Amino acid sequence: MNDPLAAVAELPGVPEAVQEAREAVDRLYRHRVLRRRSPEVSAESALRGARASAALEGVHVALEQLRRGEATDPVVQGALRASAELGRLGPTWRSAPRQVLARLHTLAAAGLTADPGRPRTGDTSADPLGLGPAPGAAETAARMAALADLVSGTNAPALVLGAIVHAELAVLRPFGVADGLVARAAERLTLVELGLDPKSLTVVEVGHADLGEAYAEGLRSYLKGTAEGVAAWVRHCAESVVLGARESTAVCEALSR
Repeated sequence: MNDPLAAVAELPGVPEAVQEAREAVDRLYRHRVLRRRSPEVSAESALRGARASAALEGVHVALEQLRRGEATDPVVQGALRASAELGRLGPTWRSAPRQVLARLHTLAAAGLTADPGRPRTGDTSADPLGLGPAPGAAETAARMAALADLVSGTNAPALVLGAIVHAELAVLRPFGVADGLVARAAERLTLVELGLDPKSLTVVEVGHADLGEAYAEGLRSYLKGTAEGVAAWVRHCAESVVLGARESTAVCEALSR
C-alpha cells in the first residue's frame, strides 16, 4: 500500500518547514547545558507544555503556581497528568495507538467527565476553538481507525505525522471533552517516538500558544481538506516546533546562569 502521508510530506512548503524544524531542534540539542542537565530541561519542558496546553483550552495559570502545586483546576491537572505519562506510553504508541489515546484521555479528562477514556457514541457540542460542529460518531470512528493505521504504518517525517495526529483529534473531538489536551499530548508523543525530539525537550505546546489565533486558523485551514489547507497546518506545526525549541533554549540559558 502507498503511504498516504507521503503526498502530505511533499506539499508546497512542507519539506522546507520540516527541515527548518529539524534544524531548530538540532541546535537545541547541541546546547552545552544538556550534557549534564538534560532531565531538568525535559521536566521543565513538560511543565511548560502542560501549562500552554491548558491555556489553549482557556484555562490560564502562572508557572510558579504549577511549580508550587497550587493549580487545582481539573483542566490544568489533566494536562499535567497526560504530560507526565508520555514517557511510559511511548513504547506502545505505534503498536497500540488507540489504547494509548484512551489512556491519555483517562488522564486528561479525570474530573471533567464521568466516563473518561471512552470514545463518544453520539454527537458532541464541544467546540472550544470555534471550528464548527464535529463529525458524527460513525464518521469519527472510521477516521480514528484510519488514524490508528497511519500511526502504526507511515514512514512520513515525525513532524508531518504529529501534525496530522494533532489535527484529526482536534477536529474530530472523538471523546467530546478534553480532546485538545489529548491532541497536543499525542503530537508531542509522536515527535518523541519518531525521533525528532527523543528527549522530549521541545515545548511545542508553547509554540502553538504563542502563535495565538493562528492555532485555530490553522485547524480551520486543515478542515477545508484541500492540499493548501493541510500544508498550511503542517507549516504551522513546524513553526510551533521552532518556537518550542527556542523556549527550551531559553530554559537552558537560564540553567547555565
